[in-house]
Amino acid sequence: MHRLSINPLPWILGDLAYNLNAGVVDTALSDLKATGYTAMTVEWPAEMSVPDYGALFARNGMAPAPGYFSGAFHDREAHAGLVEGIKRHAEAHAHFGLDQAFIANDLVPERIAAPAVGAGDFTGSAAVIAEGMALAAEAAASTGVRYALHPHVGSLVEVESEIREVLDRSAGGALGFGPDTGHLVWAGADPVSIIGDYADRVVALHVKDVDPAARAAALSAGDDYMTATLKRHVWIEPGRGQIDFARVMAALPQDWDGWTVVEVDVPNLPDRMASSRFALEFLTGQDFYTGTPA
Repeated sequence: MHRLSINPLPWILGDLAYNLNAGVVDTALSDLKATGYTAMTVEWPAEMSVPDYGALFARNGMAPAPGYFSGAFHDREAHAGLVEGIKRHAEAHAHFGLDQAFIANDLVPERIAAPAVGAGDFTGSAAVIAEGMALAAEAAASTGVRYALHPHVGSLVEVESEIREVLDRSAGGALGFGPDTGHLVWAGADPVSIIGDYADRVVALHVKDVDPAARAAALSAGDDYMTATLKRHVWIEPGRGQIDFARVMAALPQDWDGWTVVEVDVPNLPDRMASSRFALEFLTGQDFYTGTPA
């Protein structure tokens, strides 16, 4: 692995609201540079131009890393608009010199209320999602950017059967796989198994860990998504939870060179700097890490 980065969600979600502006981005870049990272996920504020956003990275001596595109792919009527949206998203990635990004279905109220268990009757949704994501990924591929399915707890691509159905229905096309170790484990999937089965389609990887006691308590109590993540702290820094990352990385092709993105939405350690530093030191200290952050 030689392309390592981090998603600055602990900065964006600093006061439990979603704050994305130039000041937040600049602070995150500066802090993460001081922590030892050299690349950060791209997500530009609506009021900023892509070149101005890129200038913040250059000023802080940081490289851009793959971002995230989501939409209501379960709604076939939304597909045309999402295809146009992902083209603009992909063009921005190409501007940053990136050839990879993540794609996800939006979260839905039923699953936010009862996360990680595949709640609700959404018969046929996986087929519609696969159709829409395949169209979007194909459109984005024309810009040289490959999008990878990111399963997300709280969305309609949450449990293993849904993940596999979307991947199987889109086989042979431009849509890749962008697993998130934390989301997979929280929803009861084995990341080693599913990554191994779709290893040839893994484009990029989000790494977060799961606190097994917090997960069990959240499921037992029927916590909603926000309670489980913000208060119960289901998420934990890589290396502090139940996931065997050596086995996860071993499931990837030997010559895999995709991006590895640290993503601990809500730090479990006392502060975001300590959380980010621990994740970096853990990953770069493992035998599977053989390169230098891009």
